[in-house]
Amino acid sequence: MSEHDGIEHDDGIEHEPSRTKVPMPIATLSDPHLGDAAKNPSRTEAIIALILLIGTVLIAGFGAAYWQNWNPWIIGGTLGAGMFLLGFGLTAWGKYLMPQGPFVEERHVLASSSEERSSMAAALVERSTVVVKRRKLLGGLFALGSGIFGIVLVFPLLRSLGKVPGTSLDVTDWRKGSLLVDSNGRSVSKGTLVVGGIMTVYPQGKENSTYGQSVDQTVLIRVQDTNLVTAKGRETWAPEGYVAYSKVCTHLGCPVGLYEQQLELLVCPCHQSMFNVRNGAIPQFGPAPRPLPQLPLYFDNDGNLRSQDGFDQAPGPGFFERTTTKENGT
Repeated sequence: MSEHDGIEHDDGIEHEPSRTKVPMPIATLSDPHLGDAAKNPSRTEAIIALILLIGTVLIAGFGAAYWQNWNPWIIGGTLGAGMFLLGFGLTAWGKYLMPQGPFVEERHVLASSSEERSSMAAALVERSTVVVKRRKLLGGLFALGSGIFGIVLVFPLLRSLGKVPGTSLDVTDWRKGSLLVDSNGRSVSKGTLVVGGIMTVYPQGKENSTYGQSVDQTVLIRVQDTNLVTAKGRETWAPEGYVAYSKVCTHLGCPVGLYEQQLELLVCPCHQSMFNVRNGAIPQFGPAPRPLPQLPLYFDNDGNLRSQDGFDQAPGPGFFERTTTKENGT
């Protein structure tokens, strides 16, 4: 006998050892190894199917709730319950309706022939196919729930991004000829404020709108009783001392509603940015990086204040590549 696996006969020729082929039987539904752990598989399958169906409905409900912006507890509840039931149903399926074993195979010659390996591969494929085919209903329901969940996951991308802002971040409702009114819709005339007086104004018709309250809000101050020039090119913007600036701070958007009359400074109460009302609201102190946009004013034939145009620049905090230019007087 040589050191390798061959067997040397009397004729001096080495031959391969004989092998006993063990055929791999094709799995069938009657194979005891494929038995279910559940005592009543039909009833168990029906219960799991119901669980998966309810989970699918809840996932679809989550999609509807998110799209319609319902109460947060509905959105969170439907998502959490739906995911839980789909996961619970899948786990129960694996525990009670999948082959439980034990799977025992007697050891034979370890060196398998190509025929044996092909037989093993075919048997494994067939077994997997039998297991899946037995539970078409559960597989279909889980696939349905997972598919709907995948579609619902796209909703945040479609809905949360909203519309493209376009130029909406650069403009307000102030237009040429807009009438200045207070929060009650009353117009502002020459005698509305005394020197040192301050009030918040809006374009007529926007005083009670969400956009008007947030973006259009403008602080009106009467600095003196004669025309005021805040910067070169703004000779007519502040008639009889009435000067108007955007009330939205250029730092983080807080309302600039405090006025220090003696120092003639507008003050943001959030981070104490201070703006000089006489020189175009250039920041004198604090983190604000830009002046407050100024609204050019004029008196109409009835003595009411109106805007010559919109703000000289976009109001609010800076974004993207926004900068101030010499052309707009800042």
